[in-house]
Amino acid sequence: MTDHDRTWRIETLAVHAGQEPDELTGAVAPPIYQTSTYRQDAVGVPRDGWEYARTQNPTRSRLERAVAALEGGSHGLAFASGSATTAVIAELAAPGDEVIVSDDVYGGTFRLFERVLRAKGVDARYVDLTGDPAGALGAALTERTRLVWVETPSNPWLKLIDLAAVAGALRDHRGSGGERPVLVADNTFASPLGQRPLALGADIAYHSATKYLAGHSDTVNGVLATSREDLHERLAFLQNAIGAVPGPFDCFLVLRGLRTLALRVERHTANALAVARALAARPDVAVVRYPGLAEGPHAHPQAALAARQMALPGGMVSFLPAARAGRSPEERARRFCEATRVFTLAESLGGVESLCEVPAAMTHGSVAGSALEVPASLVRLSVGIEHADDLVADVAQALDRA
Repeated sequence: MTDHDRTWRIETLAVHAGQEPDELTGAVAPPIYQTSTYRQDAVGVPRDGWEYARTQNPTRSRLERAVAALEGGSHGLAFASGSATTAVIAELAAPGDEVIVSDDVYGGTFRLFERVLRAKGVDARYVDLTGDPAGALGAALTERTRLVWVETPSNPWLKLIDLAAVAGALRDHRGSGGERPVLVADNTFASPLGQRPLALGADIAYHSATKYLAGHSDTVNGVLATSREDLHERLAFLQNAIGAVPGPFDCFLVLRGLRTLALRVERHTANALAVARALAARPDVAVVRYPGLAEGPHAHPQAALAARQMALPGGMVSFLPAARAGRSPEERARRFCEATRVFTLAESLGGVESLCEVPAAMTHGSVAGSALEVPASLVRLSVGIEHADDLVADVAQALDRA
């Protein structure tokens, strides 16, 4: 990007970063390079460095540039899924190393650390970093700590973590290999429109691009951004060596989604606030969690941090129904999700359509029986871009029937 481009606001970057007109024809919608390999100019002389599509592809390179720009980083990398991105980043930890993980994370992340990496000698420890991150890290960090891994907002409880405070607590600590631990931030729930972890001190920001970045529930993809040359070099090597890369068409779908990201996240946020307020007004709802809910008995406990750290509080809402009419909260949670008409009962999030789920039985089954277990009555909503009145009415009628 040029120096002039660096003055653009993030809404402009979402439309233009990585999406420059095609160099050959000037096509405003850049072509999809659906190829597995490239003709070389001589033996061992790739043309302009293009060698093999696992190693690089022009469409993927555009996506990687776009993600780096949106996150305010120097480098981006794309992968076959959010879980593939997680797995590659986790490869930075070697046997004998330790990873400090925030105590509310996606079930697939927990599964990777507990059922894959622990057997290889990488120890994950789960720490509450919401109240006093500096104090919590002061007690948790050791000479073996290689990574500190956080989700903010977290999945599914929407906990917030003060990224600048965490980065400050790590600044002078020497962990594995005598190096400062690497701060990894899963930014999937917020999107770069909501917050930019690299600017707050994170070393790596990553996403399941399946969610808000692509935004249409039609592709599976993962991305990361970093400004550290050493991390980019190692992660790019792992990207190629492990080979969990996305195809060109999947990269195109994410690129297409990015062009409307700013508009979509603004609408997701406005609708989520309307839904959260409607839930908070009902006597048959016990708990509402939404970072943008700043007042009343259901105000988010870290609303002040949300206002300070996030440009937008996002489109995710979680709640616990209360028992009613002889039905338990768990029964009502299930009945609610099966009674919605606009919200679709499905895993995933961040698409234009509204989704609902019961995490304990769906996305977070892997944390059952652990310290991260979520209540069976918790409902997670991914609030879409439909009309807010229709969403509020749908939530109301589903709760009435639950």
